[in-house]
Amino acid sequence: MSTNTHTRQLGNSDMHLTRIGFGAWAIGGDDWAHGWGPQDDNDSIAAIHHAIDVGINWIDTAAVYGLGHSEVIVGKALKTASTKPYIFTKCAMTWGEDRKIVQSMKKIRQECEDSLKRLAIDAIDLYQIHWPVPDDEIEEGWQVMADLQREGKVRYIGVSNFSVEQMKRAQLIAPITSQQPPYSAINRTYEAENLPFCFEQNIGVINYAPMHSGLLTGAMTKERAAKLPDTDFRKRAKNYQEPQLSKNLALAEKMKQIGERHGVIAGVIATAWTLHNPAITAAIVGGRNANQIDGVKPALTFALTDAEYAEINDFIAGNE
Repeated sequence: MSTNTHTRQLGNSDMHLTRIGFGAWAIGGDDWAHGWGPQDDNDSIAAIHHAIDVGINWIDTAAVYGLGHSEVIVGKALKTASTKPYIFTKCAMTWGEDRKIVQSMKKIRQECEDSLKRLAIDAIDLYQIHWPVPDDEIEEGWQVMADLQREGKVRYIGVSNFSVEQMKRAQLIAPITSQQPPYSAINRTYEAENLPFCFEQNIGVINYAPMHSGLLTGAMTKERAAKLPDTDFRKRAKNYQEPQLSKNLALAEKMKQIGERHGVIAGVIATAWTLHNPAITAAIVGGRNANQIDGVKPALTFALTDAEYAEINDFIAGNE
């Protein structure tokens, strides 16, 4: 794959990622505990194709999204895609006949085989432990990840939602290519310690929820939040309830104003805000249809000035 000024190398890998990747959580559908409400599979495939056509070169999914469904849809979309993007997925969340999710690192090898089948690919470009749960299985789980990499079933291995201490434990076994944390102007939990550690250790960072699950897109309103279906996990999220909701929508409005100066939506500004941090390699942006991809497409190349970044941070500090 060609490299250009708008790609960044992911950690110790040979992969140069576009500044945003396609996030495949929402396309898992609504028939599981963390769904985003009803989703049309044809819309999902169209969204993936359009993301690839506009130049996005990586897709991030997980076995647990839709309990396998997201991976199946990604696999279907790849069959007829114009070009093959990098494929990233995650493990350590399994389910049985009852569809209840179990967090365990005991079945990672089997999970990898299942993901390869659903995605219909020969090797996973980046395989990530989804959550560091249970904590006492990290060493065992990471050893299996390193074995899978050595065997060529996965090209690179990463972590998601890990603390600095947990990453240090994994590093004693094998190098970490990447960390995937939540990071947005609303959720800065990983900013003070985790991101600087990754930067200093050359661990690539692909952050998820840069628009905080739709709150910073510029399209969310109080009315829309109130009407979210019961099968949408956001219905129960504290940032979608008062008093947080009003604060978050005020921040989205600020981002919308900055976006208007450049002819881009608030979501592009929200994503660019995360990419302004030197530790962030690239951001995951979800898309449920081709139109949503068009809205965020400018984030492939858009960058905030230092002054605009400071303007957003000053607004956040003044509204705490």
